[in-house]
Formats: sequence, C-alpha cells, structure tokens
Amino acid sequence: MEKILIFSGTSDGNRLARCLASENFDITLCVATEYGGKVAPHCSGVTVKSGRLDAGEMKRLITRYGFPAVVDATHPYAKEVSENILSACGETGAEYLRLGRGAFSCDGAVWVPSAAAAAEYLKGTEGNVLLTTGSKELKEFTAVPGYRERLFARVLSTAEVAEKCRELGFEGKNLICMQGPFSEELNYAMLRQIDAKWLVTKESGTRGGFPEKAEAARRAGAELIIIGRPMENAGQSADELFFRFTGKHMPKAVFLVGIGMGSTGSMTKDGEAAIKEADLVIGAERMLNAVKKLNTRTACAYKAGEIRDIVSKTDGEKIAVALSGDVGFFSGAKSVTEELRSLDNVEIKRIPGISSAVYLCAKAQTSWEDAVLLSLHGRQSNLVYTVRHNPKVFAIVGGGDAVKKELIRLCEYGLGHVHVTAGKNLSYDDEVIYEGTAEELSAMELSGLFSILILNDSVKEEIVTHGIPDAEFVRGSAPMTKEEVRSVSLSKLRLEENSVVYDVGAGTGSVSIEMARMAAGGTVYAVERDGEACGLIETNRKKFGTENIHVISGFAPDALRNLPAPTHVFIGGSGGNMKDIVEAVFAKNPSARVVINTIAMESTAEALEIVNSMPVKDVEITQLSVAKSRKVGRYNMMTGNNPVTITSFTGSGE
Repeated sequence: MEKILIFSGTSDGNRLARCLASENFDITLCVATEYGGKVAPHCSGVTVKSGRLDAGEMKRLITRYGFPAVVDATHPYAKEVSENILSACGETGAEYLRLGRGAFSCDGAVWVPSAAAAAEYLKGTEGNVLLTTGSKELKEFTAVPGYRERLFARVLSTAEVAEKCRELGFEGKNLICMQGPFSEELNYAMLRQIDAKWLVTKESGTRGGFPEKAEAARRAGAELIIIGRPMENAGQSADELFFRFTGKHMPKAVFLVGIGMGSTGSMTKDGEAAIKEADLVIGAERMLNAVKKLNTRTACAYKAGEIRDIVSKTDGEKIAVALSGDVGFFSGAKSVTEELRSLDNVEIKRIPGISSAVYLCAKAQTSWEDAVLLSLHGRQSNLVYTVRHNPKVFAIVGGGDAVKKELIRLCEYGLGHVHVTAGKNLSYDDEVIYEGTAEELSAMELSGLFSILILNDSVKEEIVTHGIPDAEFVRGSAPMTKEEVRSVSLSKLRLEENSVVYDVGAGTGSVSIEMARMAAGGTVYAVERDGEACGLIETNRKKFGTENIHVISGFAPDALRNLPAPTHVFIGGSGGNMKDIVEAVFAKNPSARVVINTIAMESTAEALEIVNSMPVKDVEITQLSVAKSRKVGRYNMMTGNNPVTITSFTGSGE
C-alpha cells in the first residue's frame, strides 16, 4: 500500500485525501489547526495529524515514515508553510507536488501585494470596510485611523480566534465570527448591513469563494481591494494529482436537477441544496438566471455534448446541471445522461422538479393524470390530431409567437371551439393565465414562454381501422384508391407509429389520410403533380385533422430530392418513372418498405422487373378483384372494378 503525505489547508486537499484513501492508499493528512482537524476527512485509510510543523519537524516526519511523495495542498497564501514543505522534500528526497487553485481576474478592483499595503491604501479612504482576509494578518489593519469603528472583521468562529481579535480591538458589532462557505447573497447582506464602501479579500480563486465576494461587492456598490498572490502556486489540480497516482480521474457526482418552471419558489428543497452545494452549475442562460442567487459558479451550456465536455474538464466533486421543469418530462436529462455515460468517473443522480403540466393543471383546478401530454417545443407533435381525439391535452409550446400559431392552426382545422388555458411565464413574477376558446385566444397578441391545457368536450368516436368510406372524402376529377384496395395495400405496407412515409401519386389524398392517422407520430409526404389534386389533398387534410401530412407538388422522382429518408413508400401513380422512383427511395434508405399498386399490364410488368432486378426481399404480389353491389330494380347486381395488382417488398439494405 503506497503511502502519501498531504499537508492540507483547503477543501481540495481534503477531497484528494478522501479519494486516494478509497483507492487503498495510506494517507497521512497534516492540518495546522484544531478546526482543520474537525473538517478533515475521518475515514478508513486517512490518519489526521493536527498542529503546525516547522521545516525540521516536517523533515523528521517524512524520514520516519518514508513518504515517497508529499502533496502541498495548503492555502495559496500560506507562503512560509509551502517554503518549509519544499525545503523538507529537498532534504529528504521526497517528491514535492503542489495542489494549485485557479486564479480569478476582476476588472476595476484595487490590487495590492500584501495586507500591510491594503491597510496603507485604506488610510486614504472613507467609509466602512468588510475585511474577509482572516485573523492571521488582522494586526496590519490596526494602522488604519479609526479602525475600531470603520473596519468589520469576518473571521472563523473559534474561541481562540475571537479572543485574538478582541485583543486587537475588534469586538462587538465590528467582529463577525462565522464559518463559510459564504454565498453571494450572504456576502451581499453583510455588505448592506454594515453599509460597507470597501471589501478587502485575498484572490483565493473559485474554490475559495472569490467570485461570490466579487459579485456581492458589485451589487452592493462596494469597491474591491484584492491582495494578490504572494508566490506562484500554479501546481496541478486535484484531478491531475489523483490521475498521477491512480491512472484514473477523480470520481464526480453529477446531479441532474429539475428546477421547476424557473422561479426559486418552484424548486424543491433537494434541488435547492444540490445547486447550493455544487462546485459548478451548468445550464442554459435562463436556467442559470433562475439559480444565480444560490450559486454563482456557473457555466452556460445546453447541448448534451457541451455539458459532457465541461463535466470532463471540471475539477469538482459535485456538479449540478440545471434543467427546466422535471427531469423526466420532456427534459434534456435523457440526452445529457447518455452523453455522461461515456465518462467513467461520473455518478449520475437525478433530482425531480415540478413540471409545467403539474403546475398549469393546478392553476386550472383540474387533474393532469387523464391528460395526453405533448411537447411542441423543438419537437414534431401532431397537436390537431391529438386534440380531435382526446378530451384533455397538455402541451409545452415554447417561446416567441409559437402559441398564437398553434391556436390559429386549431381554428383552421375546425377546433376553434375547444377551451384553452394558456399559461405564460409560469411561476415568474410576470406570470399570466389566459382562458377562453382557441378562437378567442387566437385573436389576442400572445407571445412569451407558454404552456397550454386544451379541453375538448366534443370528441367524436371515429373509425379506428383503415378503410374510411369513400364518400367521406372530398372528391374531384382526381383518381382515388378505393377503400377495399386501400385496406389491403395499407396492411401490406406495415406502418409504425412514427413512420416517415411517401405517398407518390397521391391523387385526392385518401391513402395519405389513412397513413397519417395510422402513423400519428410520424410524417406523410403526399407527392402529386396535378394542381387540382394538391388542392383536394389540402382540403381532406383539414377535414380529417391530419396535420402531419405535407403536400409536395411536383414530379417524382425529382420531387423527392429534398425530402427526408422514408421508412415506407406507397406508389399509386408513377407517371412512367416507377424504377427511377424506387431507385431514388433506396438511395435514401436501402431498407425502406415499398408497396406499388398497378392496374395496367405494362405497369405491372414494370413492377415485376423491379423485384427481379433490384436488391429486395419479402416480396409479395397480390391481385385484388373487387365487385360491389348496385341496385337494379328490386335486384342487387354485382359490378366489378378493374383488378389491382399490389406488389410489396422491402429493400435488402444493400
């Protein structure tokens, strides 16, 4: 078992000791004070020694236990201690390793080299001062005229420190004994409470709470006096040192936090705690604005890959990813989880939040358990079809004028009568809840971040099987595939819920309508070269509420060029280009399922040539003859239609 000596005065040093011990290293952790001993990790594999050591004592400790390596994880301002450790390592031959902390720049501040220089600068100023440099160099500030009244010292809450400060003349309201870490809000409150015009701090980096002090001073209108670093302490990060010893990266806990709609009031206590305790919070700009009062150590990113890269480069034990709403409801948590699983040192934890569906339904005094839940924000969802077939639908809409467009679309498809509860900027101070019919709300100027709840009390029972009666379609002079033929053809097509379908030679759109109803989560591209027929498809599209149909006017295969790759293709009319159309389809997806309907013998021969010459499988050729009765006097006579040949096959993937 390898032995390592760590001189720790920082949380990073304690974390390194704890993580190395978990990898079966024998760690001796030296801390200078009794308080340091209390906060040090007391776990298996870590021996804690409290008390200050000089260079000679350090040398004897290294020699006695034969430590091959020594980690200097003391505070960046413990210049003398670092020099002693370096000296002891040089005399014993032990390897000296420095655990560094990242520097933080701050424009517009007053930089000084030492506490004495800060005190000298303060002599020429007026106004109250908050000192956050600790008790060790507090004596230097007694040189400031009127320091007993002007200066307020924030120090550790131990009896020894408090007594030392009292002896120097800092007591009563001018002595603040508290243990950090200090949030931006707490720093801000202190500055406002004492009416501070100045804040004196050391540049202790992000881990040392410097950003929180700098931002609080900016908000409070206090000037910053920063004591610059006395020596170069770049060193290596805790993760780099851990990797040097173990060949692994330090374990990190990544919390995927659902923060609710956006206000801190809609965040759970667990979510709030995870954000506060995180070494870094990652999220989109709106998410970070929502949590900035809890933690200012942030990185702006919303793409899953970007979040993974930031996590991999962050030297922190706890990282929070702030996500809107709930992590299980149309959340980025899914894609972020998939990306983070590529990192071998990350443990993923999810913290649920209050979703907009739960929130808006509560505002509307109704339940959400019986609602169909959709997201129209960056996703393709068939809202019209869903509303037509369900009495209660909830949808996340998104920002801008998206809600107005959706309301207008409902009206265009004959759903202007449905009742809509529209929630704008839910949970924020400027939250607004609108209620009315889709038609009434569509006439309003609505924009912003919206979610909507739609109640349809006139849901009609519709045929759920394919084979809509021919008389239901609006017809013109364009050809139409009859219902019996549609039924068999669609069975051969084997559609799925989210299929991407081409209907080539769509005619009146009867097959497109049937396919759009069956693949309600997918998309149908109705390709038709005749202008009148395109108009009929649009009319039937609105009548049946199948907004997932896109009418493509043009000749195939050229009209297919800019369409996404299909999963399924129905060819009802090819204009003599049947083989070219199939070749264009297989160029996009070699595994597409294809059904071709033909009446003319020449067209049937062309379909047969395709299955014999192209890489296909699962070939079936069916000829369907349909005869329907008609009344002749008091008799029913059967009248036959032209037989239809249905050729179906699947691309072999080659």
